[in-house]
Amino acid sequence: MRSMLVLGIVLAIPITGFAQPFTPLGVNDKLSFHIKRTVGPLALVGDAAYAGILQEADTPTEWGQGGSGYGKRFASTLACSGLHSALAFGLDSTLHEDPRYFRAASGGFWRRVGHAVRGTLLTRTDRGTETLSVWRLGSAYGAAYLSNQWYPGRLNTVALGFAEGSLQLGFDFLSNVGSEFGPDLKRKILHRKR
Repeated sequence: MRSMLVLGIVLAIPITGFAQPFTPLGVNDKLSFHIKRTVGPLALVGDAAYAGILQEADTPTEWGQGGSGYGKRFASTLACSGLHSALAFGLDSTLHEDPRYFRAASGGFWRRVGHAVRGTLLTRTDRGTETLSVWRLGSAYGAAYLSNQWYPGRLNTVALGFAEGSLQLGFDFLSNVGSEFGPDLKRKILHRKR
């Protein structure tokens, strides 16, 4: 019940990001967006780091340790990222949803964090209106369930797919927080004005 109240409050926060200029992305722009998020330098470093975390946790144990185990985990993480982006591109292009995050860029800390939460659950359409982020939800859970197919049988469960899809949404939220506050931090560190 409490989580429903929090969700209601977050969704009721006005989107100040709508003041930003909006130009819809074409299909080629969306494809480019997703390719960069899959094979760009930051994405590859993130995949390598996540594979390292899985290696340290020895998950799945059947893949073993050493270079071979890490290689399997890294390949699995890359493949899951590829599935995620392919599903995201297919969904946002078909449903005319915009995959970008639009900053609030003003307001207090918690209001902007709320905006990042809202930007994880809701998205703009190609017309600039707002809708449930089907592309984000569908690609997060779809990639999680599909990528579990190559995991050992004991791990190929509905519960693990749900957990991995939810983890992806958590990473998306953190990415939104980075997009929200990153330019401000960069400006303060470099002592630049807008």
